[in-house]
Amino acid sequence: MKKILILCPYPESMAAGQRLKYEQYFESWEASGYKLQKSSFFSISTWNVLWSKGHLLRKIIGTIQGYCRRINDLYKLQGCDVVYIFMWATPLGLPFYEWLILKSGKKIIYDFDDAVFNLSDHISLIKGGYKSRFLIKHSHQIISSSPFLLDHCMENNKHSKVQYIPCSLDLNRFKPKMSEWPKKIVLGWTGTFSSKHYLDSIRDVFYEVDKCLDIKIILITNFDYSLEGLDYEVIKWRESSEISDLHKIDIGLYPLIQTNWALGKGGLKALQYMAAGIPAIATNFGTVKDFITHEKNGFLVDSTKQWVNAIKMVAENTKLRNNIIINARNTVETNYSVSSNEKKYLTIFEELTTGLN
Repeated sequence: MKKILILCPYPESMAAGQRLKYEQYFESWEASGYKLQKSSFFSISTWNVLWSKGHLLRKIIGTIQGYCRRINDLYKLQGCDVVYIFMWATPLGLPFYEWLILKSGKKIIYDFDDAVFNLSDHISLIKGGYKSRFLIKHSHQIISSSPFLLDHCMENNKHSKVQYIPCSLDLNRFKPKMSEWPKKIVLGWTGTFSSKHYLDSIRDVFYEVDKCLDIKIILITNFDYSLEGLDYEVIKWRESSEISDLHKIDIGLYPLIQTNWALGKGGLKALQYMAAGIPAIATNFGTVKDFITHEKNGFLVDSTKQWVNAIKMVAENTKLRNNIIINARNTVETNYSVSSNEKKYLTIFEELTTGLN
């Protein structure tokens, strides 16, 4: 039985970027004969305060504990065949730890989103950009969740082994909402603190729409947020209620700021809306342009005026809205479901482990 050591930032089932990328394939990998060892840098107790204000001492202790955990992981290298690194193995400084993994002789898979290699040098030292560049160069296989990262990785990876595997959804779990269209329209956004600036970019949209439609705003997130003067609700994200909370939304919003960093985004939240029967409106930028066709299975917008007009069209045009819901679900089923992407991971594992042991 081939063994895969998985190094990731956060505890299993906690972070959307992990849950809805590779974690949902664990059963498939194990059923195909791979033994998995999983190690997150942060513990669940640190995760619980990581994005909250304050708790500085707990965060420092949690980071120190994470480095101790990674030292222990070095002893696990001898018993594994492949090291699967998602985003980063260690968060700070130069890629010394990653160099140790490379020198162990084990095959490395580097799976990442966001254009982390675009960080400036002084920010790279803090946020691990140097580590990302090192892993992009030396990993035996790179998995990208955005097609915009492929050319950069292909040019810089010494093995020229790069594959785009999009964010995928389990459609047995993400079922379409069945409720009637309400008189009071619920606009929704979901994301973590790291995406807060994208939410900030459409604050004006909420106030403009409120002038012409009866709306409520639901934010599913892990931080507090205020929209003074508007009818809004902040719901703390929980895996157990993730789908039912999404179903409270009538129109899903996916704003981005047009930067090189955002080109690395896989469009996961927009795909969640589409799978759950929620019309999606997104910034006309990046990966979403690969799977959203304007006014066919969603909306792509560039300005506050276009955001407002798109929301009004969805709210007021029943035929268009229903067509978008159907077409969006079909898009996810065809190319962005777990079943449509399952074999891509297994093919990579087979190629890297053939002839080992």
